[in-house]
Amino acid sequence: MDWIATIINGALLGGLYGLFGLGLALVFGVMRVVNLAHGEFIVLGAYLGVFLVAAFPQLPPWTLVLPVALAGYVLGWGLQAGIVNRALRQGNPLTPLMLTFGLSVVLRNTMVQGFGADSRAIDGGALTSAGVDLFGIDALRIGVYPLLVLLLAVALFAALQWLLQRSEFGRVVRATADAPEVARLMGVAPARVFNRVMGLAIAFAMLAGFLLAQRTSFTPFSGVERMLIAFEVVIIGGLGSFRGALVGGIVLGIAQLVGQKLDSNAGPLYAHLVFVATLIFLPKGIAGERR
Repeated sequence: MDWIATIINGALLGGLYGLFGLGLALVFGVMRVVNLAHGEFIVLGAYLGVFLVAAFPQLPPWTLVLPVALAGYVLGWGLQAGIVNRALRQGNPLTPLMLTFGLSVVLRNTMVQGFGADSRAIDGGALTSAGVDLFGIDALRIGVYPLLVLLLAVALFAALQWLLQRSEFGRVVRATADAPEVARLMGVAPARVFNRVMGLAIAFAMLAGFLLAQRTSFTPFSGVERMLIAFEVVIIGGLGSFRGALVGGIVLGIAQLVGQKLDSNAGPLYAHLVFVATLIFLPKGIAGERR
C-alpha cells in the first residue's frame, strides 16, 4: 500500500509540475522562444502571494489565485510588448534567449534586494493540512490540497487546449505560429498575438508559484530549480505539446517521490534520470513535437 500511495501522491505533485511547464510549452510552441526567466516568474508569483495574503488576512489564500494570475497576465503582456517583441524583430534566435537570461538575473537580484534571501512560505490554513483516505484505507491517504491542485491543472490544460483548437483566438494563434508572414498578410498583427500568449504563459507561471508557496518554502534563488523542472516537463512531454506537458509533469512527480521512497536523499536524482532516459529513448518526448 505504501508504494501505491507514493505513486498516487507523485501523480498529484505532477499536476503542479505540469503547471510549471505549461507556460514554457506555450511560449515555445507559438514563438519558438525558450524563456529562461520562467523560473523567476514562478518565484515572483510566490512572493506576490505572500504580499496579498499579508494584505488581506481576512481572505482564505485560495481566493487570491485569480489576482495572482491576472497580475501575471499583465506583467507578461507588458514584457512581450515592451521588450521581447523588439528582440524577435532582429531575426536572431539567440537574441531573445540571451534577453530572457539577462532578465532572469535581474529579477533574481531584484527579489533578493526587495525581499531578502530568507526562505518564505504561505500558510494555506486547514486546506493544506487536510487529507482523505482513498476507499477508506488509512494507508492510502492523500492530501486534499494536492488533489485540488491536480484538478485545477487538468482544468487549465483542458481550457487552454479548447481555446487554441476551437476559438477564433486559437485559430489566429496557430496561424501565427505556423506562418507569421502569411498571417500578417491576412491582417493579423503577430506582435499583438505574442503579447497575449506571453501574458497567458506568465499568468500560468505565477499561478504555479503561488500554489507552490502553499506546499513548500522558497527563496529568490528557487527559480533555477523551478526552471529546470519546467524544462524537463516540456522535454519529457514533447516540445510544444500541452497535453504532453501535463503527462510529463506527472511522470516527473512520480519519479521524484519513488526516488525519495528508495533513498530520501536522491529523489530529484531519479527525476533527472527519467529526463535523461527520455532524451535517449524518446527524443521527441511522450507526445512528440507538436502543438
